[in-house]
Amino acid sequence: MKWFATALTFLAVVSASPFEKRASVSDVATVGYATLNGGTTGGSGGTTTTVTTLAALTSAVTGDAKKIVIISGTITGNTVVKVGSNTSIIGRGASLVGVGLRVINVNNVIIRNIKISKVLAEAGDAIGVQAAHQVWLDHLDLSSDRDHDKDFYDGLLDLTHGVTGITVTNSKLYNHWKASLVGHSDSNGSEDTPITVTYANNYWTNLNSRTPSFRFGHGHIFNNVFDNNNDGINTRDGAQLLVENNVWTGTTKPLYETDEGFAVARGNDFGGAANAAPVGTFTQAPYSYTLLPVASVRASVVAGAGATLSL
Repeated sequence: MKWFATALTFLAVVSASPFEKRASVSDVATVGYATLNGGTTGGSGGTTTTVTTLAALTSAVTGDAKKIVIISGTITGNTVVKVGSNTSIIGRGASLVGVGLRVINVNNVIIRNIKISKVLAEAGDAIGVQAAHQVWLDHLDLSSDRDHDKDFYDGLLDLTHGVTGITVTNSKLYNHWKASLVGHSDSNGSEDTPITVTYANNYWTNLNSRTPSFRFGHGHIFNNVFDNNNDGINTRDGAQLLVENNVWTGTTKPLYETDEGFAVARGNDFGGAANAAPVGTFTQAPYSYTLLPVASVRASVVAGAGATLSL
């Protein structure tokens, strides 16, 4: 019986592996916090619509009925599109230029395999998740440029106002000033302390800051690659992070704290720099997961991150 229980545990961990090669528009979250509290299924089982224009996209993602929205081709604009609950947005050769996605006050959303670039600050973030729960963001390609000042664009991927059950996987964030903010304000602890976010298998490169900047909540950051960023992971305002088997080059502060943030760091390659974060209390994520050996992280993550799925 002991052997049988061990085998079942092994199978559970393997089944939650973030390195699944096959992809379907009906896939559900299998990694991180998005798997908890009933899971994140998006629009699986609902109607499927393909859109090629901004107007069609805006209409297709509204409402709370189950729906799968497939974006085909390039859509341009200067706006953010609000996404309803129980929605999967999937790209097939899809690029949003100047058009961001806003997931606010909704639940159960999946966004996968889309390139989003150059969303101006006057419109909002490339992807903004606020007061939302159970969201899986996977195989995204998020960028702008660093030719303008830091406020010309806003965030690439901001997760704020008490979000929970968020998983970010297999995505590339690059060529930008302010990459990913978790928890929007130093004075918002009463709302943001419940925050739970997983970042796994993402590639962060040529970013100035927020890789990520994490306030108040719990974050699990594993198997990521960070290359040539000015800043590292900033644990802030009492945040508790678990940071495992990540790889850095080109920064002098890969992991550090502000205002009593904390981190438990295991198995990382800091690229010759030092971890300056105080040791925290978050030592075990509340779900099964598989860690790549740190020596294998770079090759696996860089090859697969971004809008690289065949669907």
